[in-house]
Amino acid sequence: MSRRTIYIVIILAVISLVGIVVTQIYWVNKAFNLQQKQFNDRVVIAMTSVVDQIMTINQDSAGVEPVQQMSNNYYVANINDTLHPYLLESLLKQSFANSNLKQDFEYGIYDCFTDSIVFGSKVDFNAPDNEVQSEDVSFKKRFDKDGHYFGVYFPNKSAFILSQLDFWIFSSIMILMVVIFFSYAIVIMLKQKRLSEVKTDFINNMTHELKTPISTISLSSEVLMKRDIANDPDRLNQYAKIIHSENNRLKTQVDKVLQIATLSPEKVNIKSEELDLHEILKSAVETFEVSLNANQGEMSLDLHAENSSVIGDRVHITNIIYNLLDNAHKYTEEEPRIHIKTSNEKGCLKIAISDNGVGIDKNQQALIFDKFYRVPKGNLHDVKGFGLGLFYVKTIVSAHKGKIYVDSELGKGSTFTILLKSNTKNQNRQ
Repeated sequence: MSRRTIYIVIILAVISLVGIVVTQIYWVNKAFNLQQKQFNDRVVIAMTSVVDQIMTINQDSAGVEPVQQMSNNYYVANINDTLHPYLLESLLKQSFANSNLKQDFEYGIYDCFTDSIVFGSKVDFNAPDNEVQSEDVSFKKRFDKDGHYFGVYFPNKSAFILSQLDFWIFSSIMILMVVIFFSYAIVIMLKQKRLSEVKTDFINNMTHELKTPISTISLSSEVLMKRDIANDPDRLNQYAKIIHSENNRLKTQVDKVLQIATLSPEKVNIKSEELDLHEILKSAVETFEVSLNANQGEMSLDLHAENSSVIGDRVHITNIIYNLLDNAHKYTEEEPRIHIKTSNEKGCLKIAISDNGVGIDKNQQALIFDKFYRVPKGNLHDVKGFGLGLFYVKTIVSAHKGKIYVDSELGKGSTFTILLKSNTKNQNRQ
């Protein structure tokens, strides 16, 4: 499946999932609002019934204003006279029970003569004997009204309504799980696609790298099979040397791939010793000077680290420095300019190797340390390699409990920074 097809499938699937999620949110919200409206209607009907009963008991036929909802969970009903709080509580409990509203509530009674809430209490349907004190009631609101009124407050209204939406909550959880699994599947799909591309690129690079020595050996073998070659010992010896040289080159490449491909920080055999990184860097610069001069390039050292001593494996540490310098040289389309800087930072030796090369795209920087990964350049093989160099560097740095990171901009060069723990014993001696 091509990359374009995969992206189209992912985009269509994402659009479908977003549509499902939006639709689910719409219907859940609509169901919540419907349940809330039904709750409000039942409260108004129940409290209206209580008002009617109170007027009947008081033999009062004067009209009163209807029940009003003052906030999301607070309702007020007008009455024409004072009433006993426990009578009100009994009527409210009975009326709410008849309306299937067995929810804990608080109520308060306002007396216009004293202009205050004269009584307030909590009602728990699961506790028949009400022992709640008036001062414990959270209901303290008072409204500017002429006359007497009582108010009812439902502290757990939202929780009750949500409990009525069990089907919608269950379906929302299921949709959320589908979204999570789908997102995970997309990540796995893209990862597999990237691994497939890395594998293809590695095979192409491997084929390219092995093709030349194999072709040379094949051609030289054909020459040696000719009968007249025995009459020309010098020519025979020349082709025998070519075969031997190309065979060694082929063996070296295969061994390199096999060794590094199975490399991991846990399996690296570190022969620890005290190393002076400044000496290793100076030696590396001398080694690269010849090839740099041939390309009109230059390499500069800025060794500011006061403590350049680390504990590590000389061979591996030297190899990663050479590897980074070699990359800085190879991936430069103009005259190479390589700068090496050291410093001490929080108990570590910091080594920064900068170049003016082609740079690395931001999207590729997190992948360049992966095994066999090379920045895609189509079928071009202008720089030889198997995508193992930076993987080796990262593995060795990790084996030394260090860190490596890259800062690069496409077309403007790269800076690879290594942090290795400084040798504090050497610092103490200094």
